[in-house]
Amino acid sequence: MDYTPFIEIARERSSQDPAHDFAHVARVVKNAQRMMQKEKADAEVVIPAILLHELFNYPKDHPESRHSGDVCAEEARVVLDKLDYPLSKRDMVLDCIRFHAFSRGVTPEHLEGKIVQDADRLDAIGAIGIARLFATCAGMNRPFYDVADPFSEHRDLNDHAYGVDHFYTKLFKLASGMHTETAREMAVERTTFMHEYIQQLRSEIHTFGAPSMMP
Repeated sequence: MDYTPFIEIARERSSQDPAHDFAHVARVVKNAQRMMQKEKADAEVVIPAILLHELFNYPKDHPESRHSGDVCAEEARVVLDKLDYPLSKRDMVLDCIRFHAFSRGVTPEHLEGKIVQDADRLDAIGAIGIARLFATCAGMNRPFYDVADPFSEHRDLNDHAYGVDHFYTKLFKLASGMHTETAREMAVERTTFMHEYIQQLRSEIHTFGAPSMMP
């Protein structure tokens, strides 16, 4: 299959938000291709689904944010119709898009959906995941951490208020939910890096001290 039309649409219509832009889409495709070297999945479902999975997103703090996949799937349906994509595979592509998001809390029934979900979640962890997290913090005017208690040692976690809390509420947990062996291996490596990052951050914060403690 020639994916050029899908790539052009993804490049044109993906978000300008650096956490959900075309570069994110390209990385997710790469993750999926690596998985499909071992898994017998239909690339003609997986690749179009990934290329179209960022056609629409509610803002993270929008009350309907968890339903972004539903709206995106409807946007993708229009694209698939326009491109005369095979009817026999269309519903699988739309399901991949509809249920890929972590916030949806759904495990796809078919392998193609599981690969799309794994590939997308891999881009939420590791070095690039950290970059995306703090880009989102900046876009939402959310502080990186609570100056008084950066690692939530004496308060409840709240990733709606502080970026670092998101490591503990979500990112450190993603590896255990990967569906494919390849994704699990990649996730363990990336999660190890995130733990190392947090240790370095802890050292730097403690070294310089919180502003309230400075002379």
